[in-house]
Amino acid sequence: MSNIPAIELKNITKSFGSVIANNNINLSVFKGEILSILGENGSGKTTLMNMISGIYYPDSGHILINGEEVVIRSPKDAFDYKIGMIHQHFKLVDVFSATENIILGLNDSEKYNIKESSIKVKNLADKYGFDIDPDKKIYQMSVSEKQTVEILKVLYKGADILILDEPTAVLTPQETDKLFKVIRKMRDDGKSIIIITHKLHEVLSLSDRVSVLRKGEYIGTVKTSETNESELTEMMVGKKIELNIKREDPVDPTLRLEVKNLTCLDTEGVVKLNNVSFEVNSGEILGIAGIAGSGQRELLESIAGLQVLNEGEILYHNPKTGKIDNLRDKTPIQIRDLGVRLSFVPEDRLGMGLVGNMDIIDNMMLRSYKKGKSFFLNKKNPKQLAELIVEKLEVVTPGVSYPVRKLSGGNVQKVLVGREIASSPTLLMAAYPVRGLDINSSYMIYDLLNQQKESGVAVVFVGEDLDVLIELCDRIIVIGGGKITGVVNGKEATKEEIGYLMTKTD
Repeated sequence: MSNIPAIELKNITKSFGSVIANNNINLSVFKGEILSILGENGSGKTTLMNMISGIYYPDSGHILINGEEVVIRSPKDAFDYKIGMIHQHFKLVDVFSATENIILGLNDSEKYNIKESSIKVKNLADKYGFDIDPDKKIYQMSVSEKQTVEILKVLYKGADILILDEPTAVLTPQETDKLFKVIRKMRDDGKSIIIITHKLHEVLSLSDRVSVLRKGEYIGTVKTSETNESELTEMMVGKKIELNIKREDPVDPTLRLEVKNLTCLDTEGVVKLNNVSFEVNSGEILGIAGIAGSGQRELLESIAGLQVLNEGEILYHNPKTGKIDNLRDKTPIQIRDLGVRLSFVPEDRLGMGLVGNMDIIDNMMLRSYKKGKSFFLNKKNPKQLAELIVEKLEVVTPGVSYPVRKLSGGNVQKVLVGREIASSPTLLMAAYPVRGLDINSSYMIYDLLNQQKESGVAVVFVGEDLDVLIELCDRIIVIGGGKITGVVNGKEATKEEIGYLMTKTD
């Protein structure tokens, strides 16, 4: 490893109006090194990476590449300095092949030769251990294959400094292991790699050093071999917190929901759910695991009345009336009135669920609330509810009248999840409630879900982190290609077992 950093940041500061996103940040990454960047939501990680990749320009400070100061005013400038960023949400053309996506936008003087480019892509993939067909169309690919194309795209353009944003968010354990092998090969080849992730066990297993940000400030950098999860968490949060998800045995579980032979086709006749059947009990957390796009969304939206079903029954055992209601006969509003709530955290948090130009109070008014047992006890008006959510979930905001669109992604998510939990549900479906959240915020959400379970709510939890699913859930159903491929006990399941079921096709 060279003594001169491949990239070095000195006193980088960036403000947006009165909000200081980064304040005098100092960081360095060396050639042949993997650096992880940790920090709570709103700590400035994304802003900092956006300045390195040319999306933002710093108000003050210096960026050095290989010891020489540079000016990065655009993504093109970043590419000129051999910096490439792989975003969490892919930017690919579905009808193009892997090769066509990789060479798209290259400013070559000669005409494109797809055949020659395809050979170059295959050689590059073989060099680092990627498993990819250069001629395969994007729409035919799995999530991990699409990610491979994104990484090859920046390598093909000659990037020596790679920034990966949440690279394992939607990968199975087996796919994650493959990716880590590739990243280590890139490091051994002299590449400098920066990884933003919230998974501490991945940080400790993969990176050489870890840099921590807190509230826009640089806290410090430690060698991964000389630290642990507790120390890193304390650096991020500023205090010691327990990293344990409590899981009490369900008390007097009673049948709350029966899903029978559910079948759902999309508008083009493609099967999204295929004869799905399962049960959900009160006072338990039922986990749902699966590769992205396996039918999780359609399943929850079917229960919430948002999907047209071709076959099947959804029988809701109403704890207030003792009656059994078939939710297929109900409208989404009628289903909500029964106490069935769906908190779906999509990739576009503001496109589904919250209105960005409205403040937190006004977003509370998008739902009507009824009195009931909840961790939010006072619901006299939307302002009180907004203030409670901000306090309980530690939403970083100047105030409850602050526009939601100006909050960081993680803080937007806290508002979205908190609002649904506040509605006193009898069946709560939480889909990706900790997607993109820092570890402290994630454990707050896990604790809230456990509180719901203990109060007799039937909780359905769709998550991406298999470690969390195993630690939090009483039972886990695995869905693949719209079918249930297995049901496992949370206390006895392993990641490998669930990963196998996620990719099972028969």
